[in-house]
Amino acid sequence: MTIAFWCVLIAGLMPIVYAGIAKAGDKSFNNRRPRDWYESITGYRRRAWWAQQNSLEAFPLFAAAVIIAQLADGTQSLVDALAIAFIAFRVAYGVCYLADVHLFRSLMWLGGLLCCIGLFIAAA
Repeated sequence: MTIAFWCVLIAGLMPIVYAGIAKAGDKSFNNRRPRDWYESITGYRRRAWWAQQNSLEAFPLFAAAVIIAQLADGTQSLVDALAIAFIAFRVAYGVCYLADVHLFRSLMWLGGLLCCIGLFIAAA
């Protein structure tokens, strides 16, 4: 299995990490109505939930880009490097979201998007 494929697994698990950050230590979490709880939280917990949502939104494009780059026999070292960079950008994105550093967060989001575009170019 390639490094890029491992990165797909990591990206797929990121939303779970952010959900855990949102829920950790909050005794008011109600597993019977988690969406109601998410609507009631504030601060870093709310931002962690938003990071979870954005991670879910970013995942399909990244996974497709990796699979297409692999199937099209893109240069493996480039595919792996772009996949690792995507993960690094998405981790930085989450940290920025939690810290409420909105401008840098947007730049990290853009970096992740550019990695996905790069993967499609690597497949060409």
